[in-house]
Amino acid sequence: MAYNADADTRLDPRVRAILNLMPSGEPPVYATREDVLAAAQSPEALKLVESQRQLMEICDTEDVVTAKGLEMWTEKIESQPDGNIIHLEVTRPIGDEVVPCVYYIHGGGMASHSCTMGNYRAWSKIIAHHGICVVMVEFRNSMQPSSVNDIAPFPGGLNDCLSGLKWVHASAGALRVDNTRIVVSGESGGGNLTLAVGLKLKRDNQLNLVKGLYAFCPYIAGEYPRPELPSTVENNGIFITLGGNGPALAYGTEHLEKRDPIAWPYWASTDDVSGFPPTVISVNECDPLRDEGIAFYRKLLEAGVSTRCRNVLGTMHATEVIPIVCPEITADAAAHLAAFAKG
Repeated sequence: MAYNADADTRLDPRVRAILNLMPSGEPPVYATREDVLAAAQSPEALKLVESQRQLMEICDTEDVVTAKGLEMWTEKIESQPDGNIIHLEVTRPIGDEVVPCVYYIHGGGMASHSCTMGNYRAWSKIIAHHGICVVMVEFRNSMQPSSVNDIAPFPGGLNDCLSGLKWVHASAGALRVDNTRIVVSGESGGGNLTLAVGLKLKRDNQLNLVKGLYAFCPYIAGEYPRPELPSTVENNGIFITLGGNGPALAYGTEHLEKRDPIAWPYWASTDDVSGFPPTVISVNECDPLRDEGIAFYRKLLEAGVSTRCRNVLGTMHATEVIPIVCPEITADAAAHLAAFAKG
């Protein structure tokens, strides 16, 4: 039976109104990564990308969040080990004050979207108004290019995120950032990459680069539905529909088959996460991905990590980063993230 938002009494009415405007349907299943990439470049897919971008533009207006008191610029840096160029979008309060940093990784299943979209520009300004320098990394997607034209499967995007983070740490003086208070954050696919950054830094003995991790609605399991994760069934079709394999295949199903936690952090062991810095997992009640985030939180608890989990009732996947849906929920999330960075 198709999901009926009007019958779901859990939903905030504003979320229900948005869901009723969304197209529905089962995502496709592909045979090869080449098939995924070809479909992603079809006229229909490109038209959808452009329509999504245009829709998100209405999130970034002076009525939603002002740019007054903030400065914004772009850094272009070389990523290692591939030598490709990535972009870092910086938003911070005007002035010489040294402030904490939120290093933010956009969502899109590690496969699509861009931190230059209107909702992310607005989100960065909302956070920055709390006295935070926000650096959003425009990494290589695995399926559709962003403002960075290259695409790459795992570990390309992760390497870009790590390279940008290390650049921020080394450039803290120029950015007027306290490099002892850098928090990595992201939602959905960006939540995956946030936790993957932590796992890779631990493996490389470099966790000292970050003060904490804050993952919103992380997309970390990769295979669905999962009986141990009830939300993958009961919430399926609410804003996102699980079952297709496009993003996972574009990112690298061979790493999923190997249960590589740096590609798919759900499969991390307690030993893998032991020693993590303070970590927050934030999930949405009516999200198919809710329970994998909660499962990761419980794994952190078992490993003795200082951790918290937020479950935002009445919300769909990634409600927080679409500021026009539930503005006070977005504001609360930004304030909590900023307070976490400030310590």
